[in-house]
Amino acid sequence: MEFDNDRPVKHAYRIEILYWILLALINPLVNSLTIFFHNIHIWWILLLINLFILPAYLFYSGFIVSKFFFEKKYTQFFVLSISFVAAIQVLLFAIYSLILNFDLLPGERYYFSHSDSTIIRESLWCIINMSIATGIYFIKTALDEREALIALEKDNSSFRLKYLRSQLNPHFLFNTLNNMYYEAYLDSPRTALLIERLSEIMRYFVDQSNQETVPLATEVQFLDNYIALEKIRIRPEPEIGFEKHFDAGTPIPPMLLMTFVENIFKHGVDKISGCNKIAISLIQQKGYLYFSTKNAINRHAGQKMPGSLGLANLRKRLSILYDGNFELETVNDGQYFTATLKVPLHESTVHDSR
Repeated sequence: MEFDNDRPVKHAYRIEILYWILLALINPLVNSLTIFFHNIHIWWILLLINLFILPAYLFYSGFIVSKFFFEKKYTQFFVLSISFVAAIQVLLFAIYSLILNFDLLPGERYYFSHSDSTIIRESLWCIINMSIATGIYFIKTALDEREALIALEKDNSSFRLKYLRSQLNPHFLFNTLNNMYYEAYLDSPRTALLIERLSEIMRYFVDQSNQETVPLATEVQFLDNYIALEKIRIRPEPEIGFEKHFDAGTPIPPMLLMTFVENIFKHGVDKISGCNKIAISLIQQKGYLYFSTKNAINRHAGQKMPGSLGLANLRKRLSILYDGNFELETVNDGQYFTATLKVPLHESTVHDSR
């Protein structure tokens, strides 16, 4: 199955075409062999009549059957089917009226006459053709579903292959970082520690960031690694207090707390004065997680509200994850910037954000 702008492009199947050809030929073929066996020129007339009304059965199959029968609107389907039979009869008798204007043999004139037997015959043929048209739509739908399933299986195999390939690059990088760590450890333990922290952060992004939840201890370790890297980068080293009281196995969405900490080092560190005191608190209590950060206002930074975009995006994510059942507050009193977050820790309140 091909796709155009992410929509499937469905093609006619050979067996579908074969059945439409059968529908076009069965009526004139049967009538020619049973009624007009020795009258070959009538064969072509019957075939042309059937080809003329064939689009009506295409409409019946593609619209009435698909939109009403398959949608289980059986009452509308029944009414439309009866109306379709009547419409076909009107169309046929209009054609027969034109044919009766020509010189015809008695048997031919009787065949095209407006008699009860003609109405019954054409009604039966109409029902037979409608049944074939309905069957063709069933076959087409089944083939479409089978082809879609095959396409999905191919896509799934391709996705798994790409996923396995994607795993090679990070693990190659991790192995390289491990080699660098052992080399640096002999000459510069501080550099080795930096490489180790970086490796752990990258491993978190690869292995954990796409999960629905991660253990709270894993999230805290990620924050510790990030803070350690920032402390190495900033001189003089900032004074950071991180109060922690939590259950290590408590599940929370990944990267939930990172915005607050990143906001501190992006907007709240004064590299000119070098006087940076940062307070971070993570408390788990009575089914809730309380997280807060506090840092002095960096007076040498611009006038933009610290981390306004990052916090706005975090608020949107929290609304999706917790259905509004959270508290996020920021306070700028001119001297300190404080951010606080309160979220429930019941698993049932967390929704998949992917």
